[in-house]
Amino acid sequence: MFSIVDRMGSLGVGLLILLENLIPPIPSEVVLPLAGFRASTGALNVVAVWVWSTAGSVVGALLLYGLGAWLGYDRLHRLAGHRWFVITSQNDLERGQDFFENHGSKVVLLGRCVPFLRSVVSIPAGVVGMGLVKFVTLTTIGSGVWNAVFVALGWILGERWSDVEQWFGPVSYVVIGLLVIGLIWLVVRKVRSREPAAD
Repeated sequence: MFSIVDRMGSLGVGLLILLENLIPPIPSEVVLPLAGFRASTGALNVVAVWVWSTAGSVVGALLLYGLGAWLGYDRLHRLAGHRWFVITSQNDLERGQDFFENHGSKVVLLGRCVPFLRSVVSIPAGVVGMGLVKFVTLTTIGSGVWNAVFVALGWILGERWSDVEQWFGPVSYVVIGLLVIGLIWLVVRKVRSREPAAD
């Protein structure tokens, strides 16, 4: 990861942030402060780092948005009706659609600033058919703010840029843990709903 930033510069930062959307274990909380530190030494241009990282965020989000759009609500709804599809039920999907239609803008905008969630929030946006211009605008704003904060932290901290990961790493683990627990709960509830009632 460090060698990519050193060899490819700001473009490499953008590539890593793009991949973070698709492979969440690549943490922007490490990549962006490193880039900010490199920029503070003159090795990178700080504006270019911000532009490329934000572009990488948007491109990665668009790929996942496209996946959600390809799945589509109707197809996902049919899948949710099958016994073997344990991730969600049709009722949960319907409630999720209502929630996203009412609050989707806030979810996409603020979700870009939440570890792991910023990677997956693009899929439901595509599923419910959020307007592409609106999605790109919200994603650009949210990602731009997130990237600017972490690049600035790396610039300010200098050689202590890796301290950022120590601060935000536990937060990422907590968020991922909560999402995993939520997923397990959905699976268990779906399985139980399929069990025949006792006599």
